[in-house]
Amino acid sequence: MLLERENELARIRAALDAAEAGDSSLLLITGPLGSGRSALLRRIPELAGDGTRVLRASAAWRERDFPFGIARQLFDHLLSGAGGAGPAERTAGAEHFSRLMDAGDRRTGTGPALEVSQAVLQGAQALLADASAERRLLILVDDLQWADGPSLRWLAHLTRRLHGLRALLVCTLADGDHRGRYPLVREVAGAAHTVLRLAPVSRDATRVLLAGPQGRPPQDALVRAVYEASRGNPLFLTAFRSALRATGRPPGGDHFGAVRELSPTVLRDRLAGHLRIQPQPVREVAVAVAALGDHSDPVLLAQLAGVDEIGFSGARRALVDAGLLAPGRDVRFVHGVVRDAVDSLLTLDERERSHDDAADLLYRCGRPAEQVAGHLLAVVHPGRPWSEAVLRSAAHNALRAGRPADAARYLRRALLHHRTQDGCRARILIDLATAERALDPDACVRHVSQAVALLDTPRDRAAAVLRIPPSLLAAPGPSAVELVRQAAAGLDGPGQRDEEGTDELALRLEAWLRHSGHENPVELASSVARLRRMGARPPVDSVAERELVAVLLCAGALSGRLSAAEIADTGNRILEREPATAAHAHTPLPLVMLSLFVAESVQGVASWLASEQHTRRRYATGADDVLLTAERAFVLVTQGRPAAAREHVERALVMDAGDWSEPAVMMFAAVAFELRDPALSERILERVRDRRPAGLALTATGQMLQAAVDVQFGRGRDALDTLLACGRRLETAGWRNSALLPWRPYAIGLHQRLGETDAALQLAEDELRWAREWGATTNLGRALRLKGWLLQDEGLDLLRESVEILRASSYATELARTLVVLGRRLPGGPEAEAVLREAAGIAAACGVPWLAERAEHGLGSVIVPPVATLTPSERRVASLVSRGLTNQAIATELGVSSRAVEKHLTSAYRKLGVSGRRELVNALPGR
Repeated sequence: MLLERENELARIRAALDAAEAGDSSLLLITGPLGSGRSALLRRIPELAGDGTRVLRASAAWRERDFPFGIARQLFDHLLSGAGGAGPAERTAGAEHFSRLMDAGDRRTGTGPALEVSQAVLQGAQALLADASAERRLLILVDDLQWADGPSLRWLAHLTRRLHGLRALLVCTLADGDHRGRYPLVREVAGAAHTVLRLAPVSRDATRVLLAGPQGRPPQDALVRAVYEASRGNPLFLTAFRSALRATGRPPGGDHFGAVRELSPTVLRDRLAGHLRIQPQPVREVAVAVAALGDHSDPVLLAQLAGVDEIGFSGARRALVDAGLLAPGRDVRFVHGVVRDAVDSLLTLDERERSHDDAADLLYRCGRPAEQVAGHLLAVVHPGRPWSEAVLRSAAHNALRAGRPADAARYLRRALLHHRTQDGCRARILIDLATAERALDPDACVRHVSQAVALLDTPRDRAAAVLRIPPSLLAAPGPSAVELVRQAAAGLDGPGQRDEEGTDELALRLEAWLRHSGHENPVELASSVARLRRMGARPPVDSVAERELVAVLLCAGALSGRLSAAEIADTGNRILEREPATAAHAHTPLPLVMLSLFVAESVQGVASWLASEQHTRRRYATGADDVLLTAERAFVLVTQGRPAAAREHVERALVMDAGDWSEPAVMMFAAVAFELRDPALSERILERVRDRRPAGLALTATGQMLQAAVDVQFGRGRDALDTLLACGRRLETAGWRNSALLPWRPYAIGLHQRLGETDAALQLAEDELRWAREWGATTNLGRALRLKGWLLQDEGLDLLRESVEILRASSYATELARTLVVLGRRLPGGPEAEAVLREAAGIAAACGVPWLAERAEHGLGSVIVPPVATLTPSERRVASLVSRGLTNQAIATELGVSSRAVEKHLTSAYRKLGVSGRRELVNALPGR
């Protein structure tokens, strides 16, 4: 398909008409690789029509030394009758031309630049003159740069004697090919009367090319991505189109990334074929760019390619002219497929040697360690004397930048280079374990175990073992526990505590071991007793002291053996001394956060998180990001901002599920429970359903999420059974604190809904008894509300007490819930109306539409505009719906998938209480 070549075709028609009138000419078609020169040449005979005698020849690189190769192809067409010659003319011409060519072969041998006899030149001219006497001649020569020498001499002779032949000679010449600079090629090209330089096609042509079946228009984002990646080159465009059709176009999202990653085999082989026949300097520069990467320093590229400044400049110009390097100051390939083509030219040994040379060059030039290490990763042999140090330095930088996966790759290569079983190898293993704790905890434990075997002192072994992160409410592996036990026992040996810093190591090991028993009620009780022995204000000045107290505090929170006030006091003292840094997912600090959350002391946590945001956030890993998102979401819920909290949960749902730690899962689940959103609960459950091994925290959280989903689908009995099983499991483990996993409040409501009032009352009394012991205002107010709700009219005093207590809580939605229950329980009158109006106002301010609707139902009026409850994403989608856009059009506009648009619409329908797009539009402001 020829696109946007109308001007070129018009000029070719004019040249054909002139030739018919006796004004013969040479027309030259030029352009970079893949610009469509040959395709345009093949189209010309259609323009000439049946009354024209057409002679064709295609030059080939492998036939460039074959004398008269092009001339023979042209005259074979003529003498065989393909060009329209008659029998008598063909016979006479064949005998004459055969003698001429035989004589020419004997004179020229195989040298491309030797003299061609005047008899050959004149005989060929006479033969063409005879052939054009009755019909116009169209002579087509493709890839002039590869034509043999004798044929080029004849063509140069012909271009000076076209007058009177009634012929049009059309040749194509590739930009950027070294043979295009040969004198004979330049002589022929220089004689051209008309030069057609093929330009890239436009974005509109790209759209036509990408059109689907039945002419379905492609997405604008896809057109833009393909056009920018191909730069309008027809060869690249058609290859990308075929690859996209074979693999399936991305329905939404990152079109640019998808197109950048394409590497069609046909295109790669075509580019490799072009590079293979280029001079060595051009190939070496291409290999250097592939090795050093885009945007590299031209001086370094020239050194790696082994060429001087002039040689580099010429090779670069050839690659730019051929369309393989982008024009401009930066040296870079036009697309990644060019790099793949270069790599395909090299053997494995050659590719490794190029990266080894690149690493050596960058190291000698003092480039950053990660630049050098990137090339060392491609080198299998032990490497150079400095390679190990560079790899370790690169890993250190990657860890500091929050890229543990890159750090692990560098360190694995360093291990390959260091074969000796010694302390140095142990240090590499320890660094590797540090990187892997965020990626593969089992590999982390395995490499720490290997390192411990190479270390000499108990102190070094203890420090190595502490690279294994605490389990953070997950089930620790037995091998990890055994390693820590052995390290702790080693520190208790004779004279070990005399060394400076050993006590700190011992405290950290104790913290690790105590937390490993967090699912054992005996261990929980022992940890609380240990905390009490430390006094009313346990020491938290050192890192080790804070880690130990954090673990002991969590044991008190899980078991309920400490009051909320005790946990709040000690937990906030820890936060005051803990640096506000994002990188805390692999420390015991999340246990402090969780303890403070259940103790309803979030002011200190909010301040700490705000400080972290200002110091941010250079060294955070994916697990840090998820955990910080969960902590902020929980704080927002407690501050009465559930819509903002939902935004944080939605953000986390697109992050890697492997980065979701147990504390983060529990916080996200708490947000979903607070929002009373079963759909959100189901999405969180899907992220963690198949996690193995699953400890008690994850299992219990999953059971509660499943119960919420069951309730949504009307499976109340199943939900209640799940909650009761969850409660029994928690009680067995000694986890009595229902503020952490509020299974009892939800079970109370399900008992009552199923008509089991006695069982509901029993649980409500247990909950209230525990809440009074615990002492947190929200939990106590909730427990009072639940019992007051069950007791009907007799529970009014409990509901009033609940309201008074909850007025001191930061959980505004809990106060609104109690006010709704109280207002609907009171007999009609000013007091009930005032209570319900206050409930509706609080619920509206917090963005909880379903609660505001319950309050409004008692009042019989609408108080709050519903659109205020939509998230920003939902409001954007709703706004585009009001403009009449379809789901697919909205997805294209926002750069998301249609599935994401459907989810936002479904959520908006549910929040606004509408059933379709028309009702949604009517519910928006200004309608």
